[in-house]
This record gives sequence, structure tokens and C-alpha cells, in this order.
Amino acid sequence: MKRLANIIATIAILFLVLGSSGSFYIVDETQQSVITQFGEPLGQPITQAGLYFKTPFIQTVNYFDKRILRWDGEPNQIPTLEKRYIWVDTTARWRIVDALKFMRTVGTLSNAYARLDDIVDAAARDVVSNHKLIETLRTSNRLLEVKRLTGDEEADIDVGDVAPEKIKSGREVLTREILERSAATMAKFGIELVDVRIKRLNYVQDVRKKVYERMVSERRKAAEKFRSEGQGKKAEIEGQVLKELQEIQSEAYRKAQEIKGKADAEAIKIYAESYNQDPEFYAFLKTLDTYRNTINAGTTLMLDVESDYYRYLKSIDDKPSPRRNIVSPPAPSLP
Repeated sequence: MKRLANIIATIAILFLVLGSSGSFYIVDETQQSVITQFGEPLGQPITQAGLYFKTPFIQTVNYFDKRILRWDGEPNQIPTLEKRYIWVDTTARWRIVDALKFMRTVGTLSNAYARLDDIVDAAARDVVSNHKLIETLRTSNRLLEVKRLTGDEEADIDVGDVAPEKIKSGREVLTREILERSAATMAKFGIELVDVRIKRLNYVQDVRKKVYERMVSERRKAAEKFRSEGQGKKAEIEGQVLKELQEIQSEAYRKAQEIKGKADAEAIKIYAESYNQDPEFYAFLKTLDTYRNTINAGTTLMLDVESDYYRYLKSIDDKPSPRRNIVSPPAPSLP
């Protein structure tokens, strides 16, 4: 037992000595490492997290980040194809994919950022200077995208090509071209360039006014297009309303004429039945109605002794009416 305890104590002391001398080192999930011996790289980079061993006092561990890193360049004044100067501010995302090549060619992060400054800025200058100003501003020939609610869904309203100047590539294509040019060069340093973007564009004073004028012209053209489409839609709606109104009025007039015709037929039927019961009395009532509608209190009536109306009045004075339950209306006073 005493011998076993001595062996365990010896091993513990040995591990303590090795640990204090830096024989063990840890690589975490965000790191990769390269072992150097007397300043020269030894073996392949270690990219897996874990606990590792190295020769103390002789070998050195060099750590490198394997996460995606951020680079922001300085704004540069670059002329476009039509010699209009603009300030271009770019940004990029990159990572170290070959730590051994990175250490041999670049060495440190500060040197890597310096390389990115030179390479990405040079690529951006070449690409922007070979294209027109409108290419760096716009991605497509569409001025804007508008959403219109159609029930529970949204539908695109295609404004159409309203830009006064057509673009062939657009800003998205330009940034992809900058990325391709820069990535091919950065690969020699063990760096993968993940993405490059134009973060901001500013105009110099003499260009700014022209850009604003172009923007105003585009918006005016789009507004005119909207107005024209609106007027066409208005005329279409008004035409449809007028058509429906005429159909409603025509149908109403037809029904009214049908009802009126049925009523006239019913009235004629009633009149005919009344006339057939006593034609002489019916003629007498119609005559009274005629006088009632044509004679008022200020009318002087002159009757001929041969007239039917005079004979009716005369017959009332001579004998009573033979009809039962009928009271003859009073005759108008004669002068």
C-alpha cells in the first residue's frame, strides 16, 4: 500500500510539473492552433476543441480565431464610368480557413486587416470605376414595389420600368464582382472571404444635385403612371356603374309598364262590366265627371234646350228617377 501511494504521488507530482511548465494546452470551440518549434511551424493546424500536449519550453502554441470576423473599410472617393466622384464605404465578412498558411503569409490579425484594406478597396475601385453611377445605386429597373391588399392576401403591383436610365447589372451584381475578385486574392493567405457589401454611398457636392434631380424625375414619372392607371380604373368603374344603372332602370321600367298594363286592363274590365250593367247611367256619370272637371263656381253655363244635359235636368223636374237606391247628384245652377 505504501508503495502504491508513492507511485500515485510521483505521478501527481509529474503531472503538476508538466502542467506548470506548459506541457498541456486547451483549444476551445472558437479557436484553432498551430504549434511552432523554434519559430518554425510543426505539423498541421489543430482545429478540433480539446486538451493537447506539447513539449515544454521548446514548442509554442499559436492561436487563431476560426469564427467569421468583420472588416470595415475606410470610405474612398471613387470616380464612376461617367467621371462622377462618389464616396464608397465597403464592409466584409471573412474567416481563417488555413491557419498554417495564414501564419506563414500574414501572421497576425492586424496584418490581415491591412491586406483586406488593400485588396477589397482596390477591387471596389476597379468595379465601380467601370460602371455608371446608376449601377451602384439601383438593383433593378423597378422604381419601387407596392403591396396591395386583396382580401386576406397581398399582391404585388408592378409599377413597371419607370427609371429614365436602364441598368444592366445593378448594385447586387457589382458587390458579387467585388467579392469574386477579392476572394481569389485572399485565398493565397489562407483567408476565405465570405461576403462583401457596399455599406454606404455618399455623393460629392456636384454629383448630389444631379442625383436628387434624377430621383425627383423618377418619382414624377411613377406618379404620372399611377395617375394614368387610376384614371383608367376610374373610367372602367364609372362605365360599369352606368351599365348596371341602365340595366336596373330598364328592368324597373319594364316591371312598371307590366304593372301599369295589368292595372289598366283591370280598370277597363271594371268599366266594361259597369257599362254593361246600365249603359245609360254610365253615360250620365261620365257626363257629370266631365262637367265637374270643366265647371267651377265662376263658370257661366249656357245650355241648348236640345242638349242631353238639359234633357236630364228637365226629366228630373218632371218625374222622379225610377232607379232605386240611387241619389242623383245635384245639377249645377243655371243662370
